[in-house]
Amino acid sequence: MKPFEITEAFLEQHGRGDSLPELKKAFETSLQELGFRYFACGSHIDPLGPRAAALLFLNYPSDWMRASSLHGRYRNDPVLRHAEERLVPFFWDEAQFRAALTEQQREILRDAEEFGICHGYTVPLHPPGVPMASCSVIPDSAPLERGAHQAVMTLAYYMFDAMLNALSVEEYGRTSSMQLSERERQCLELAAQGKDDWSIGSLLCISERTAHNHIERAKRRLGVCTRVQVIVHALSEGQISFGDVIKAETPRAPGMREARKNQLT
Repeated sequence: MKPFEITEAFLEQHGRGDSLPELKKAFETSLQELGFRYFACGSHIDPLGPRAAALLFLNYPSDWMRASSLHGRYRNDPVLRHAEERLVPFFWDEAQFRAALTEQQREILRDAEEFGICHGYTVPLHPPGVPMASCSVIPDSAPLERGAHQAVMTLAYYMFDAMLNALSVEEYGRTSSMQLSERERQCLELAAQGKDDWSIGSLLCISERTAHNHIERAKRRLGVCTRVQVIVHALSEGQISFGDVIKAETPRAPGMREARKNQLT
């Protein structure tokens, strides 16, 4: 299968709402078909810590995971640290990445190479209000098809989104009984992209005050006090999705008559 077909098949499963175990199996199979041997997708936490099972999905060699946990290497892992400072994916062999490494970080990479963890590619994942995360993949020996790395980027976004949604259900046992309106969800998705009330209002063709009021109502519905908290809760409860946030698509503006009417509400 071509990278596009592999990606499309995974997104179909995600869209159907398949269970997390099913999506994890599909994710791992998809990466194998794309030509990747190892992967690590999730938050930058202790790989053997109590939260790892929920926030981290990886198939790195167990010996490497133990060494990373016992010696606290994950705290100074150069790949994780670099991903926290970047918004776009990067290759581990890039000169820009290598030039900024300390000697200790170079040693971590050399040790990782002994386990076959090398020549990687990392997609930073920066969901609002959630611990920093990323998805790294390690290629097999065979040459990769054109488009394989772009496919990884899409797969990573949707896999981590599914992990966050599953964590919400596990922790709270249910989704929120206070459902947000469509307009409230639109405002929160734009707020999660870093837009202020004026920008949200302009994009949705409503007044700045109306945009602010929608977010305030969402905060009251979910029982939180700050804008960051309402975004986190809406993400964790599945009322908005990480996948929709990262698309950063501008909502279609209504007609002028409707826009004028909205500005008066």
